[in-house]
Amino acid sequence: MYEYKVVTFREALIGDALDSDKLEKVLNKHAEDGWALKDITSGDVKGRIGPGAVDGLLLTFERTRQG
Repeated sequence: MYEYKVVTFREALIGDALDSDKLEKVLNKHAEDGWALKDITSGDVKGRIGPGAVDGLLLTFERTRQG
């Protein structure tokens, strides 16, 4: 049995290049907890302020269910 976790990864402003160092840190942080990257999906991600969305990534992680 598996469990899944979806993490939102978004850039602060339109036109920003994807920060590969920041993405790498997110991936490594989850790997330390036993999560393996299953899929990356590009799409609109809700911003922190206002109703609009920005370009971002949805990172789907998978791991064997604990317990």
